Amino acid sequence: MTASTSTDARDAWRTAARGGFAVSGLLHLVLAYLIVSIAIGSSAEADQSTALSRLQDLPLGTALLWIAAAALVALGLWQLADALRDGDLKDRGKAAAKGVLYLALAGTTMSVILGSSGGGDGQATGFASTLMAAPAGRLLVGLIGLGIVAGGAYHVHKGVTKGFEEDLKTPSHEEVGTGIRVTGTIGYVGKGLALGAVGVLFAIAAIQADPDEAKGVDGALEALLGLPGGPALVAAIGVGFAAYGLYSFGRARYARM
Repeated sequence: MTASTSTDARDAWRTAARGGFAVSGLLHLVLAYLIVSIAIGSSAEADQSTALSRLQDLPLGTALLWIAAAALVALGLWQLADALRDGDLKDRGKAAAKGVLYLALAGTTMSVILGSSGGGDGQATGFASTLMAAPAGRLLVGLIGLGIVAGGAYHVHKGVTKGFEEDLKTPSHEEVGTGIRVTGTIGYVGKGLALGAVGVLFAIAAIQADPDEAKGVDGALEALLGLPGGPALVAAIGVGFAAYGLYSFGRARYARM
């Protein structure tokens, strides 16, 4: 393979990987719609499988999901390749974790296409139940809950401090626009709050030794609805997901890759 051919292949891979960010943006916009619907009294479910199913119902929706799955695979593999390169161990670990998450989302997308994907809450409860059956299972579930809470706090911190801007400058150091900064801030904070609620539910499941308490985003939103001002809080999280979706479209263009 010539150097030119290798460069062309890498450029094509990079373009496909950027498409993965756009897919994430579209998915978050659908999730935002579902979350706001829940806030105003709808019985909709706000999880990835439901959002993907809504996209599949569109004209040419199945073809769209196949394209989405391919883009997510490209992005996941790009992140894993980044994890194998020389560099800071922390950055490599983050790249590896992102790679696994994007590949998992690609798998969920293909499951929806094939009609075999389950809901997010059921998956979370089943996962917690399996862990609790193992030695020190409650401790593992509790640690996972704390880890998810930490991930949510990291998202909030990254949004408030605008740490995401480090990911958004092109190789020529072109500055991103104000719109991307605003949507990134709101998006990271909103998503962080949702993750934090999921983590708290996992921790409660561990404390009560009840895997049914472990829920995904949909269950977390249901729990938040029961709080004073819950519908407004859930609606705000929906706005945050919408902002994150718009930010992801900007990231597709400006991500440092």
